[in-house]
Amino acid sequence: MTRTLTPEPTTTSTRPRMLHLLLADRVAVVSALVLLLAAGCALLGPPLLGEAAQRQDLAIARRPPLSLELGWFGLLGTDALGRSVLARLLVASATTFSVALPTVLLAMLIGASLGLWAGYHRGRRETFAMRAADVIMSFPSLLLAVVVLYVFAPSVVTIVLVLTITRIPVFLRTARAEAAELRGRGFVDAARTFGAGGGAIIRRHLVPIALPTLLTVATLDFCYITLAEASLSFLGIGIQPPDVSWGLMVADGRTYLRTAWWLSFFPGVAIVLTTVAATALSAWVRLATDPGQRWRLTRPGQSRAAVVATATAEVQPEVRG
Repeated sequence: MTRTLTPEPTTTSTRPRMLHLLLADRVAVVSALVLLLAAGCALLGPPLLGEAAQRQDLAIARRPPLSLELGWFGLLGTDALGRSVLARLLVASATTFSVALPTVLLAMLIGASLGLWAGYHRGRRETFAMRAADVIMSFPSLLLAVVVLYVFAPSVVTIVLVLTITRIPVFLRTARAEAAELRGRGFVDAARTFGAGGGAIIRRHLVPIALPTLLTVATLDFCYITLAEASLSFLGIGIQPPDVSWGLMVADGRTYLRTAWWLSFFPGVAIVLTTVAATALSAWVRLATDPGQRWRLTRPGQSRAAVVATATAEVQPEVRG
């Protein structure tokens, strides 16, 4: 009498869960909280504080931080027109996110689609896609954005479009490299043998494997777009009044750096905290979403600084340009 052995069910406890991995990493937790706070301000700031951010009162112009007679609106002081810096800072986060998030999502969707298509099919398709990416990357991103925004009227839509075009090659090159490496794997050959088409192979087999790297690049690119929008607004060709962004607040306060330092200091801190948090979280995302690298987050005695530095260094060259 033969006895059939059935494999024991795999318990979920042996697979590190994303939430458990996140809570075990204090740097990632703090970074996620900072980004969630910024996103919450972007969602709730305009409907709750939009009027307060535009209310002017020259009698209380350039009041320093902790001006308690103004209530919590004076917590970060007032600007040259008597407007609350705190209210404007919270409302400005919505403008910054409305530029950074659509730009990253569009650039990743278009660039990754073209890159996976070119890397899988190779040949003339790959050559055409890579040469197009090289042409775009031959122009400095900010310089191209400055030229376009000088020709066309600056607006959120224009900034999103021009920055999307400049960031597509980053995702295209990353996805192309992933697809070119994966197309020779055994599971891809097996899928072809069973009659799967190129589109189905890309969607079902290449995208899930390339997604962790693309998400990491997208998180780092969010930092670049945030800084780019701030730079363009600082130069006066980005977000235009009466809209407000962190970069525009820094530009408005540069005239009063000696007498009213808080006008540029607090929006500058907001930019730094957001970009640093996104950079730190991208290193965690890189490790947590890659089964081959996830052991670094659970290995006892592993230096967190070494893990973050290694993960960041692996994706940083792809984001430059």
